Amino acid sequence: MASKGTKDNGGRKRHVGQHRLVDVTDPEPEFSAPHIPLHTTITQPDLEDMNTDKGKDQGLKGDYSNIALLMLLYILQGIPLGLGGSIPMLLQTQNVSYKEQAIFSFVFWPFSIKLLWAPLVDSLYFAWFGRRKTWLVPIQYLIGLFMFVLSLNIDDLMGKNGGVVNIYTLTSIFFMLNFLAATQDIAVDGWALTMLSRRNVGWASTCNTVGQTAGYFLGNVLFMALESAHFCNTYLRSVPSDKGIVTLSYFLRIWGIVFVVTTTLVWVLKREAEDPEADLDQGVIGTYKQLLNVIRLPSVISYAVIILTAKIGFSVADSATTLKLIEAGMKKETLALFAVPMIPIQIILPLIISKFTSGPSPMTVFLKAMPVRLLFGLWYAFLVWLAYHIQETPGEFPVYFYLLLLGSYALHQVSLYSMFVAQMAFHAKISDPAIGGTYMTLLNTLANLGGNWPGTVALWMIDGLTWKECQGSSGNCGSPSESEACAAEGGSCVTTIDGYYIESISCVVIGFLWLLWRRRKLLQLDSLPESSWKCS
Repeated sequence: MASKGTKDNGGRKRHVGQHRLVDVTDPEPEFSAPHIPLHTTITQPDLEDMNTDKGKDQGLKGDYSNIALLMLLYILQGIPLGLGGSIPMLLQTQNVSYKEQAIFSFVFWPFSIKLLWAPLVDSLYFAWFGRRKTWLVPIQYLIGLFMFVLSLNIDDLMGKNGGVVNIYTLTSIFFMLNFLAATQDIAVDGWALTMLSRRNVGWASTCNTVGQTAGYFLGNVLFMALESAHFCNTYLRSVPSDKGIVTLSYFLRIWGIVFVVTTTLVWVLKREAEDPEADLDQGVIGTYKQLLNVIRLPSVISYAVIILTAKIGFSVADSATTLKLIEAGMKKETLALFAVPMIPIQIILPLIISKFTSGPSPMTVFLKAMPVRLLFGLWYAFLVWLAYHIQETPGEFPVYFYLLLLGSYALHQVSLYSMFVAQMAFHAKISDPAIGGTYMTLLNTLANLGGNWPGTVALWMIDGLTWKECQGSSGNCGSPSESEACAAEGGSCVTTIDGYYIESISCVVIGFLWLLWRRRKLLQLDSLPESSWKCS
């Protein structure tokens, strides 16, 4: 194994003296689908390079194939993420418990904790094979192998052959898929900044955002539509069928083959060139020492407490609302398709909001948006309640309800992205330029964890806060076995108190109490001098 080159840490690279690269990982979960980490990168190119006629004339010349390859690699990365986001919707139609949904939510954690192993990916490699290909090739082969093997067993794991959902095995497999995808992300991010010429290095973020979003779209929205018998019969078929055009096992098998073929072509045809200026390395130990120095700062400790608790108030709205709408009868493919009109909104909003967060106190925007986003938790609970009461026929909703839901989601994005952009601006402001990548990746890891753990806990608690009674027979409905006994005696379990509504109200109250507790401290941190955030 060789250990050379430089790293920004967390698998992120920056060109010393040429560009300062700030990589931003979106910690926010979406209402319409489980969390997908999106990346944006703010690149400040060297002014001398920009002003030369040579730089202006060349443009993308010589980098077209590299940009196409990066786009493909990020699309592949988005496929397992999209599939992971589809499974909770499929599970909800199987009537799994919310505790089981909470267990499965752990599959989204690897992108939030990849800082723990990113320095290893960036520093340990075989020089003769290629710094990034050392990790990329075996990782993508493993993803393809996992998908292919999983395709042979997925129906049994999902309980589709008369069995029960094997939630622990399912979670373990998809956790490993996302772990591999997160590791691939580290390798591709590092390779992107040496694969592209200096004048076009800013295109790395574009490839990341567009490619990963496209991959997620294929693995989530497109798959959910093609897997749905209702969607296919309505829009794609002339002769109805009780199955969609694509099954989960078929989709996994096809993409498993695509991963293997693509990886082989990259291995054989793409040569990895080293960039000594970009690939200087301070080593694994040096990177972890940097992280430890940052974590010890009093200001970082205070901010960590804030960012790890700030999103408790949004947890149930972000993690459970989609699942409750499916439970109410809304088709899962309809909710997945809601993501399509949101794409231009999600692109435009950060550009608009950044004008208000570019000043010296970006977290004031964060605090102003937070109460609005908290109130959306109550509004979403009302929409879920409304969904149960306005169905014209089971599973069919009035057009105005779809418009109301879509409009609510669009408005929710304003508060969500106001907080997100403000948080990213704050991270960029306080990061010590001497170790910018390490600093930024640590802060973003904390932000991601601050969004993930409350969502998992919120899902876990819904069942415990829900009360059901057996109507038409004696007995209880406190457990699956009791529910089966109730049904066997001719009764039916009816929900009298839904834990989702209890949590929705409780989380909003906790959110406003959090504002009273931490508002002043956050403003104080926002006004600290730069020296308070620098390592000595």
